[in-house]
Parts: sequence; C-alpha cells; structure tokens
Amino acid sequence: MDSIEVPASLVIDDLSRPFPESANGSNWRLFTDQVMGGISRGRLSKDRILGRQGIRMHGDVSLENNGGFIQMSLALAEDGAFDASVWRGIAIDVAGAPGAYELRLRTTELSRPWESYRHAFAVSPHWTTQHLCFVDFSPHRTGIPLNLQGLRRLGLIAIGEAFTADLALGGIRFFA
Repeated sequence: MDSIEVPASLVIDDLSRPFPESANGSNWRLFTDQVMGGISRGRLSKDRILGRQGIRMHGDVSLENNGGFIQMSLALAEDGAFDASVWRGIAIDVAGAPGAYELRLRTTELSRPWESYRHAFAVSPHWTTQHLCFVDFSPHRTGIPLNLQGLRRLGLIAIGEAFTADLALGGIRFFA
C-alpha cells in the first residue's frame, strides 16, 4: 500500500486576499464579550506592521460585567468540517504587546459557545512563528476529546485579564 505524501504545510491564511477575506475564502470576524454583557472593545484591521502585512486585533479587555475577551475568528469550513488529521498542529506568525492570548479551536461536536480547545501562546514586539501542536491543546468546558476530522472554526483571543490587547497575525497554516 502506498503512503500519502503530506506537504510540509497548508495555508489557512497568507493575507493575500482583500481583508477581511482569508485564503480559504472565509471572512475574519471580531467578537467581544459584549455578546454576553461585557464591556471589552476591539477593532480588527489589516495594516502594515513591522514591515509586513498583518491582521491586527487591538482593543481593551475588561473584566467588568463578567467580561474579559476580544477575539478574531475564522471558519475553517463553510459547510461541515475541515479534516486536519494529517497535520501536527497550527503555525502562527505573530507580533504584539504582551498579554494573555490563546488560539482556540471549535469542532462539529461542540454546541455551546463557551466550549473549545485552547492553547496559550506568547507574543513579542517582533514577528515570531509559534508552532502549536494539536496534542498540547486543552479542552475547555467540555469532556469531548479533540476530533481533528471535525474542525469548524479557530479563534485568536485576548482573554482573562484586564489589558490593552494588540495582536498582529502575519500568517496562519497547518504544519506536518
């Protein structure tokens, strides 16, 4: 039986399309805790940041009114799910101000908005590439194991502490 050769990476978004459209055809969207009564505020834009194009999420995360997040999210599949089972994880090119940031994944099995799989990451004022392996994602408010064949959406989120979030994303891809 022949094995299937997996490329080194698969682009989710390389910022080649007009904002807010991603390379996979979905649109980047901004969500804040205002959907549940919080008062955090944010903006999402495409800018030239530190010499390269980036999607910038900027805003104030507030813990008042039981809030505490701003998030940029992207659907991975318009209908159904994306099968990421041949990949080891997600690589993100990021820069920004220090703070509490996470990459969150949602699957077809999750129905409640607070359920996800999460992986914290750090940013610096310079562009870095973070490799976030799927085995290191933790379930959040769910007992369902991460199903890589059922990925539906991802989100980069500033969460859990009061701070001015400033996160730039220069590219995002699956890696082998």
